Amino acid sequence: MTTELTDDRPGLAERPTGSRLDDWWGRVLRTSTRVAVWRWTGPLAVTLLAAVLRLVNLGNPHSLVFDETYYVKDGWSIVHLGYEGTWPANPTDDSGQPTTDQRFADGETDIFTSAAEFIAHPPLGKYLIGLGMLLFGADSSFGWRITVAVLGIATVFLTAVIARSLFRSTLVGTLAGFLLAIDGQAIVMSRVTLLDGILTFFVVLGFGALLLDRRWSSRKLDEWVARRTETGRDTLWGPVLWWRPWLVAMGLALGLAAATKWSGIYFLAFFAVYSVLSDMVLRRRAGVVFWSSSALLQQAPVSFLLTVPIAAVTYLASWTGWFVSKDGWDRNWIASGGQRWTGVLSWVPDSLQNWWHYQSEIYGFNIGLHTAHSYQANPLLWLVMQRPTSMYYVGTDAGQDGCAVARCGAAITGIANPFIWYASVVAVIVLAVLWVLRRKWQYGFVVLGVAAGYLPWLMYVDRTVFQFYTIAFEPFMVMALAAAIGLVLGSRTDERPRRTRAVLWVGVYLGVVVLASAYWYPMWTAIQMPWDFIRSHYWLPSWL
Repeated sequence: MTTELTDDRPGLAERPTGSRLDDWWGRVLRTSTRVAVWRWTGPLAVTLLAAVLRLVNLGNPHSLVFDETYYVKDGWSIVHLGYEGTWPANPTDDSGQPTTDQRFADGETDIFTSAAEFIAHPPLGKYLIGLGMLLFGADSSFGWRITVAVLGIATVFLTAVIARSLFRSTLVGTLAGFLLAIDGQAIVMSRVTLLDGILTFFVVLGFGALLLDRRWSSRKLDEWVARRTETGRDTLWGPVLWWRPWLVAMGLALGLAAATKWSGIYFLAFFAVYSVLSDMVLRRRAGVVFWSSSALLQQAPVSFLLTVPIAAVTYLASWTGWFVSKDGWDRNWIASGGQRWTGVLSWVPDSLQNWWHYQSEIYGFNIGLHTAHSYQANPLLWLVMQRPTSMYYVGTDAGQDGCAVARCGAAITGIANPFIWYASVVAVIVLAVLWVLRRKWQYGFVVLGVAAGYLPWLMYVDRTVFQFYTIAFEPFMVMALAAAIGLVLGSRTDERPRRTRAVLWVGVYLGVVVLASAYWYPMWTAIQMPWDFIRSHYWLPSWL
């Protein structure tokens, strides 16, 4: 038990601080070696938990779920052709003929043709999906999903480590990883082969690189000012930092994100602007007189060169299979009658002109996508989780597939754990307010990740979009929630009654979160359950 001295009464008295849990934990971590072990034990433990929840029975169901019908088949054709081939049209289910998806699941995986298919997303994610099928077989539903599952597990680890580093707290980092590990949307998006889970991994990787760059730049600026001061030289203008390896790493990571889905470009834009604003703040703190001009006029152009070109080259390189092919979509656009560029751009090779035309078609498709879908969700309502996406549902009657009641069903639905999701939304708002009031940059840094993933979509409220797109910024939401929990917990130097109450209430909250995840887990993993059980999970009419 720790104590502190107080003089609010006659004479000095010792007042106990911390809780009994703190006392026990202090004994556990009484050596520096144990503290060092704990720094990695926490993040690794929640990563292991994430692996169990994502890998167990990953191949269930053995059928193409939701948009797996596109990405799995595209992934298989692209690793063979270098571009996405065409698959036979799906007959209607009542035609008496097996659908293409059924044939694929049954092992007929070579029924694609070399005729190119127009695809609205870059190729990297599909290459990674195809790699999993090359390793485990295209006829294996485990192989379809293993890439997304592994990257989902890795995202949990990154979230824990980044939050630990950002807030200088292993507890906060472990909590962030734990919340992401057991959240429903994160589990679903790691068990269903969509591109968004892959995108999220690269985005979080870029976020971590940006954090490391901020600290690296701060150290270099301090060293520069110290050297100038020692030699009696002025510090009117700051240095131009050409060697910023972590900024280059951020550009590479977000180039990979953009090569998976174009929404990765939004994160690149937000993070790049943040790096410039961060340079301004760091130069002012270091003592550079013209800190704003130095950051904007000197460093910003260099930072641009260290991020955008590497991201652009990375994105372009992801299309290598298309460039070396002969039959990719629009590969022969000019030869087929397309208009070649003239004037100052006439020197550009036909292959690049064909590729650019393809990009313009992708842009036009994505901007103009207004096809109604029963599970589309307006971005204005994403934060209230108004319309989660149902990925899969199969109903069974008594006696079918072991159903012991009148009606059963197996579902995969993207409903996030409500006790995590709504608490995270509140936590993001709280951290945004505290960032304004207290100017604690760590709070603003987390809010940055949420803003980069969410705000751009408000420009497309009429477009066909889905709730599961929020997975790209959910890691930052749980970081915010973990930080808020840390604020509630306070410090082990707090007075014992206050600290004990905080530990108790946080323990109750986490217990409710765990029970809720256990309750929803069958709905995230297609475990057959009675229909009454399934129906009880739709808390809002719009969820059904």
